[in-house]
Amino acid sequence: MAPLSTRLLLQRGRPKSDRLGRIRSLDLSGLQLLTEHLDPRLLSRLQQLQELDLTDNQLETLPPELGLVHLRVLRCANNQLTDITAFCQFPLLEELYVEGNPFLTVSDNFKVCFLLPTLRKLNGKDTSSTCTQVQSLNRELTNRVTAHWEKFKETLGPGKETKKVQADFVKSAVRDVRYGPQSLSAFTQWRVRIISEELVAAWGAQGDSVPEKPPQAAAAGKAKAKLTALKRPDDVPAGPPTPKRVRASQSAQREGSPAGSDSEPALKLEPLHFLQCHSKNNSPGDLQTQLWACAFEPAPEDGPSGAMSQTVATCGGEAVCVMDCQTGIVLHKYKEFFSVAWTTLTVVTQAGHKKRWSVLAAAGLRGLVRLLHVRAGFCCGVIRAHKKAIATLCFSPTHESHLFTASYDKRIILWDIGALDDNQDFQARQLLTLDATSIPLRLCPVASCPDNHLLAGCEGGCCCWDVRLDQPQKRRACEVEFVFSKGAEASSRRVDGLAFVNEDVVVSKGNSLGTICLWSWSQTWSTRGSRSAVPVVVLAWLQWSSTSLAYFSLSTCPGEPAPPPHGWVPCSGLADVPCVTAEKGLVFCGDEEGSVWLYDIGHLLKQPPAQPAAPQAPSQILKWPQPWAQGQAVSKTMVNAVVADPTFSYLTALTDSNIVAIWRRC
Repeated sequence: MAPLSTRLLLQRGRPKSDRLGRIRSLDLSGLQLLTEHLDPRLLSRLQQLQELDLTDNQLETLPPELGLVHLRVLRCANNQLTDITAFCQFPLLEELYVEGNPFLTVSDNFKVCFLLPTLRKLNGKDTSSTCTQVQSLNRELTNRVTAHWEKFKETLGPGKETKKVQADFVKSAVRDVRYGPQSLSAFTQWRVRIISEELVAAWGAQGDSVPEKPPQAAAAGKAKAKLTALKRPDDVPAGPPTPKRVRASQSAQREGSPAGSDSEPALKLEPLHFLQCHSKNNSPGDLQTQLWACAFEPAPEDGPSGAMSQTVATCGGEAVCVMDCQTGIVLHKYKEFFSVAWTTLTVVTQAGHKKRWSVLAAAGLRGLVRLLHVRAGFCCGVIRAHKKAIATLCFSPTHESHLFTASYDKRIILWDIGALDDNQDFQARQLLTLDATSIPLRLCPVASCPDNHLLAGCEGGCCCWDVRLDQPQKRRACEVEFVFSKGAEASSRRVDGLAFVNEDVVVSKGNSLGTICLWSWSQTWSTRGSRSAVPVVVLAWLQWSSTSLAYFSLSTCPGEPAPPPHGWVPCSGLADVPCVTAEKGLVFCGDEEGSVWLYDIGHLLKQPPAQPAAPQAPSQILKWPQPWAQGQAVSKTMVNAVVADPTFSYLTALTDSNIVAIWRRC
């Protein structure tokens, strides 16, 4: 595309005229325009332009100072926009269309609503609700940055240069001030930076200097700051309250401490939300829809050290809901899916810029996998994976684009979802097919060698496959079956819970009534030889419910759960609770009575017993009231799945009575 010319603008402008200054509407869609093609010297001559269509081009941003001060309608759909702050040059803009730009997220929608106070419609939808949320967020962020500034000034020593103080405070505020859903983190950090820069600029303009404090005043300031930090500010949701949310009581009931556990402080969890977001026809009386799987979005890689993930996807009733744990707001809802997995991918724009996307893979009854860019709100690929329903799926921990799918057709397939094509779609290709003798229920790449072996908990037991891609055979049978007890019947060999708690220790459930098994991958594998059935080397047993019911999914907090990150707000009334130590390994599982079993197995990971002893009792059992019942008869609420984010900041539990329960660690 050649640069724009006066002749082209006159041809595409309305009303027809021989002068650019008389054109009110201009259509420049479908011309493959790049940002550099928009010449401000030429476009600024359109003094009466009120409507501009730039749809279906290759624009990454708009040049500043285009001079279109009377513009009221702007269409920029289906471009490559990565930044929308340049839209602030249109102070009278009332309608904006930016759908189909794969690198824009919901944070950009909030930025636009903040920058353009006259905006009435965004992508054809009324902006009043978003503007209300923007005002609420901005008000709370301003209060928090101001409070942070007052604390920051108390820590300053005498003689610091004003510019150094200003730079240090802005950096500190962006790192420590947190508020609102994680999906809006780009917006909130953008506002925190601007607010803090304006605050310190006003302080510098007043000629303030850093006062010299006497030692007593400094000590008093530190004590005051400590007391303030222990207080929990009121939580103000970022928007209107979510429908059918029942606020939990301030403390959950806790039972079941193992003998000799007095030296270990109990984990303190505050119930935040009980949500009915999977209801049929959005009915508040729906207490039958079953929920069974959930997964946390990976924490942002560009965030501060110890950043947490607070966006979780939950499955139930043939729908997937994506929600923010802090606020309880349901961000998105997708129909006809019941299994999910997250990954973070690097995508490259047409201009060669690299971006990191969080992509949600959602699978359903039809054997299809849809790849969803949740923050931008669109589907970026479909994989026709199986002819039958997909039971579970997971991404490789070492290859971000490698996806395992397991189906009721008794097959596991490894896919490479590839890179984005010109149509902003992923084009997947099949790498391996793994045949199982029974239905796979849980997939688990071996933590110490995920490129070599895949474990699967199946209806018929625990199986292992060789998944090395440098081997010629692309269709493979089960290499090894792991045996938990000799002579077990097929019905009792089911493994419906499977996870690694570190690089060697595996946690599995389903093969032995009333217990959960901890076993060593390395020790078990070393005894294999040429056998196709290998007894596992059991390290310990964990006491669990004696129910004969199946399919209660377990999960782990692998590795080392970190202490709360900067800016973490303690639960009300529980400010003195110590953080979880870095040596702990945690296991979670629900049961048929509506309880959540929590196990701290840190001591077993440090020094496994020589011989498996009696089953270890749970560190605690979480029970919570059932305020959602509201006089209705609810027989027994089963907790089908429990998952914590990697830093154990939030815990999410799913029930068979259509309730998503969210706790926050104190």
